[in-house]
Amino acid sequence: MIALLLAAIAVGLSNLAASIGIGVSGVTAATRWRVGVVFGVFEAGMPVVGLLIGQRAATDLGHVVRWPGAILLMLLGAVGVVRSVRARRQDPAPAGPPGLPAGRGPGLLRLLASGLVLSMDNLVIGFALGTYGVGVLVGALVIGAVSVGLSLAGLELGGLLGRWAGRRGEQMGGVILIAVGAAIAGGAFG
Repeated sequence: MIALLLAAIAVGLSNLAASIGIGVSGVTAATRWRVGVVFGVFEAGMPVVGLLIGQRAATDLGHVVRWPGAILLMLLGAVGVVRSVRARRQDPAPAGPPGLPAGRGPGLLRLLASGLVLSMDNLVIGFALGTYGVGVLVGALVIGAVSVGLSLAGLELGGLLGRWAGRRGEQMGGVILIAVGAAIAGGAFG
């Protein structure tokens, strides 16, 4: 069980980092719910998929999708930065008190893409679960729960950072997603 918890924390750290990036644009109950569900489902489901497709295939797939996945995450971050800069140029006057971001969070498509990219390392984790004799359901539930917890913690940290950053929060969030993508490309999270 300790190995399972450590594996869950290891794969959940990328969700923590990405959630900080998402949270800087503001956190609402809807954002918490969407991020928790999407990241939790992907993180819990990928080990099951990994067990189903076989160790060799998942290991090969994990190496193949690391770079495209990292690039996709960096592109999602870059889109956030560009959108923020464009919006700021169109409306340079603050809409309300500084440090109070809008809290609309990422669009569903961007969130789904992020969840998929961040959970790719869980394919291989599925095989490790099998070698430790951990049941698929127990492994998926523990990894999903840890992922949701880390994601929600990341949103709150990001929200604090976003309030501190004010109108630059969305740009900051994009830069954080770019950094997470670069870390994935470099193998830091997998």
